[in-house]
Amino acid sequence: MPVNIKITNTSNHPLPAYATLHAAGMDLRAHLAEAITLAPLERRLIPTGMYIELPEGYEAQVRPRSGLAYKHGITVLNAPGTIDADYRGEVGVLLINLSNTSFVIENGERIAQMVVAPYTQVNWVATEQLSDSERGSGGFGSTGKH
Repeated sequence: MPVNIKITNTSNHPLPAYATLHAAGMDLRAHLAEAITLAPLERRLIPTGMYIELPEGYEAQVRPRSGLAYKHGITVLNAPGTIDADYRGEVGVLLINLSNTSFVIENGERIAQMVVAPYTQVNWVATEQLSDSERGSGGFGSTGKH
């Protein structure tokens, strides 16, 4: 069931929208006065012109766009970036260029995707011992090929 979320759009770009019927993410666009060139290994916080008011119990995750990552090596550095329900500042996207060539970001370019999802806060219960499980303490790579 869709959730109503308040949004202020200071850009001249359309609101984020789902591209297909079953899409989980909505594209975010760069809101720039002029194009930005990302040099290899350079990172920049890219503004979107969007401000959102998420309901309590929801977060927005900012994730890379697969096409930008695959074709150009451009990704979201802190993926997924989390927007908390009590944040009211501009939605920014922390991009990094992991390729060996410069990449130009134009005003209005789709730079990331945003997924809105419910979350649960926890109450920690301190204990001296955890219950057994099939996996146990097997860590990194413990469930891979043998």
